[in-house]
This record gives sequence, C-alpha cells and structure tokens, in this order.
Amino acid sequence: MNTKQTAYSVLDLVLISEGRSLKETFNNSLELAQVADQNEYKRYWLAEHHNSIAIGSSATVVLIGYVAQETQSIRVGSGGIMLPNHSPLIVAEQFGTLGALYPNRIDLGLGRAPGTDPQTAQAIRSDFMQAAHSFPSEIQKIETYFSSENSNAKVRATVAEGVNVPLYILGSSTDSAHLAAQKGLPYAFASHFATTHLFDALEIYRNEFTASKTLKTPYTIAGVNIIIAPTDEAAQKISTSFVKMIVGILTGKRGYVQAPVEMTPDLEEVMQHPAVQKMLKYSFIGSKDTVKTQIKEFLEKTNVHELIAATNIYDHSDRVYSYTKFAEIMKELNEAE
Repeated sequence: MNTKQTAYSVLDLVLISEGRSLKETFNNSLELAQVADQNEYKRYWLAEHHNSIAIGSSATVVLIGYVAQETQSIRVGSGGIMLPNHSPLIVAEQFGTLGALYPNRIDLGLGRAPGTDPQTAQAIRSDFMQAAHSFPSEIQKIETYFSSENSNAKVRATVAEGVNVPLYILGSSTDSAHLAAQKGLPYAFASHFATTHLFDALEIYRNEFTASKTLKTPYTIAGVNIIIAPTDEAAQKISTSFVKMIVGILTGKRGYVQAPVEMTPDLEEVMQHPAVQKMLKYSFIGSKDTVKTQIKEFLEKTNVHELIAATNIYDHSDRVYSYTKFAEIMKELNEAE
C-alpha cells in the first residue's frame, strides 16, 4: 500500500496540433505550466526531440527559461536533455545559468537516447555513438562542473559551480536503473511509452541504490499518460488523437496531432493491436472517477514517489481540463493516506 504523499508533475513534448502555429503552441505550453503552478504540480519537464514536425521542444533549454520566467514556484527542467547530443561543459553552463536566474527551481534530467532518428543524431553530433557509450562518464563531467571543488581545474563551467541544479537519470530500460542506483541519483522511468521493463527497473534501482551526497534513499518517478474528460465517452473520443499519434510512431508516418474523431470499429481494432496495447499499458483514460481508480491501483503496485503525466491530445483547453482534474485526483489520494 502506498502510504506516502505522492508528488505529481507534467511532461510536455510541446506537441503541435494540426492548424496551430509554433508560437501558439509555445504560448499554450506556458499557459499550461502556469495552470500546473497554480495546482501544486511539483515540476514541469520539457522533452528533447529533433526532426519531428509535431514536436516543438527541440531547443529544450530555451523553453525551460521561457517557462521558468513566467511561473512562480513550480520546478522547471528537462525530461530530458539527451546528453550524447551535447557537450557536458555546455550543458553545465546552460543549466548553471538557469539555476542562477531561477534559484532552486531548475532540474536537469539526463537521458542516453538521441530523441530522433539515426541520420539526425549524426547531424547533431558526429560521434554520437561514442558519446552514448560514454554516458556514465559524461554525467560525471557535469557533476564535476557543478561542484564548487572544480574552481581550481583548468576547464571550468564557472557559472555552474556551486549552483543547486539536481540531476535525474531518465531511462526506458534496466541499464539506466543500474546507473542511477550506482550514482545515487533520482530515477525517472519512461513508462508512458516504454512499458515492458518498469517493474524490473524499479526493483534493480531500489536493490542496488547507493547513497550519495545528494540523495540518501531511492527516489522514483514513473511516466504515465493521462486523459481526463467529463465522461468516459468524451475521454475516449479525445484519446483518438493520441492513438493516431502512436500509430504514426509505430509506422514511421509522423505528422501533426490530429483532431479527435468518434471512436470507430476500425480505431478500436487498432487499439487492440499488441504493439499499440503495449504502448498504452500505463495510459489512464476516462472521467475523473475512472482515472482515480486506475491511478490508485498503479500507485499501490509501483509505490513510486512521483508521477509525471503526459497528456498528448489535440485541444489545449482539453489538456488544461485533464491536468486540472489530475491534480484534484492526486490531492484527494494524498489526503486519503
């Protein structure tokens, strides 16, 4: 039984809906972050993706500053920075700067995947594969750049030294669990799309965890898809945009987020496809009461410290509604403990 207070957060890919401009999309993300701030969400994380017309979060660090500037207390960060795409020194300088501008509000979530296709990964960084294999040592470089003890080194990220920007390891496989445990860092698992290894990864992380300067006991975050509407039927209709998005990912035919349609027999058949079912496993779709029951069960099974919710749908007002109701659910579940 989950007997602790469970934090709740937002994961935003800055999805671009068909017929919406990029500027409108950015403005909607900011408004959503402000709603999350008002509803006591713990953090607002922006993902890094490249070469996808439907995802606007490619310049992740710029958007983090944009959101942090116009919010009050919510933590803002990366879910995540795909470290093999970047120089650890530049990442430390960027996030050290953000951490100085917005004290104690910036998170640095780090992932190993490219967040794009192989050709684009090569265009971003020609030695991407080498950098991916060096992920543990690249993280160590960032930790060193943030350390006050690095002040006498020949290579320094001077704007980062001593700045409080906590690091998080992101993962979608068991490899990341071993690493997060070894380094004593908080661990965020991408169970909103990579559902297979969630429980194995959590078990590995908890069993192998070694306390560090920054974290004495394990801290776990799980990604979930949340779509809440006034009725189950309305939520199912809204979710058709998400289902089409998943089909696009699986078939390599990615486009802008499509407007929802009535659930048809064809779509219902698509939803039963094993590959789609696998990605939808931790997707909680329905009215507030329906989703509350699903979330309670998920928390009892996983016992994670925090849920980070992705709501990948077409309409901004539907998104705001869903996240507002999700906050109500989490407050009610926490109050019941």
